[in-house]
Amino acid sequence: MGRQRQTPPTPLAEADPADDRRFVTALSRGLTVLRCFSPADRWLAHQELARRTGLPQATVSRLTFTLTSLGYLRHRAATGEYALSPAVLSLGFSVLSNFQIGHIARPFMETLAEHTQAAISLGLRHDTSVVYVAHCRSTARLILGLDVGTRLPFAETAMGRAIWCSASPGMQAVVARRLRAQDPERWPAREAGLRRAEIDWTERGYAVSESEWESEIAAIGVGLDLGDGREPLALTVGGPASRLQGALLHDDFGPALVKTGRDIVAAIQAAGWED
Repeated sequence: MGRQRQTPPTPLAEADPADDRRFVTALSRGLTVLRCFSPADRWLAHQELARRTGLPQATVSRLTFTLTSLGYLRHRAATGEYALSPAVLSLGFSVLSNFQIGHIARPFMETLAEHTQAAISLGLRHDTSVVYVAHCRSTARLILGLDVGTRLPFAETAMGRAIWCSASPGMQAVVARRLRAQDPERWPAREAGLRRAEIDWTERGYAVSESEWESEIAAIGVGLDLGDGREPLALTVGGPASRLQGALLHDDFGPALVKTGRDIVAAIQAAGWED
């Protein structure tokens, strides 16, 4: 993490896992349907699922039937709508309860939250998004509620940019290819944002997103490279753009974030953590 990357990486040609013969497309599509539901969604119509996934309606029908049969979706026949079932929560809670990194990081996140009086988040990449796996506010307690599991865009957020700047060139190439395929028209602007993040990373030691994802939100982030070959996580400080700006953000919170990230990585490595 931090300043160890001094030059923008050159993307390497790395195969997309979806091109591997071992890749199960049907399973991937089923998980894509589950990911359609945001925290704001309760019921989604069949047509909306097809629109969000980009899959044919016949394919969505087969997938929703299977997911409903397995208990991961609920179906309201009268309206043709679907909702996530509690069975999906069991998968997430099983992961979080065994997510030792979050437990190790918690006291450091609480201290940073008290110092900044802002929201402190720990997250990782999932496809072309980032997902919160731990979240802490200035109340000095880790909130494992609605905020955990929140999914944000990769390219526009400080969390995604921090992961990008900490990642290997090969991973960057895969993510860039997926972002381009996801929305070709938006890719040039997203790529420009990621390149700006690399400059910030070199000059400041952290990535920045000021009113780029949401106009009223500002955030900074560092990548957490655990040194075991896995993709980096990211630690962010976020809050109102009206407060998180200028010297307070860059002369105070930025250095504090970088130090906290290093302390978390050192604590994880000292604990001999294994996945």
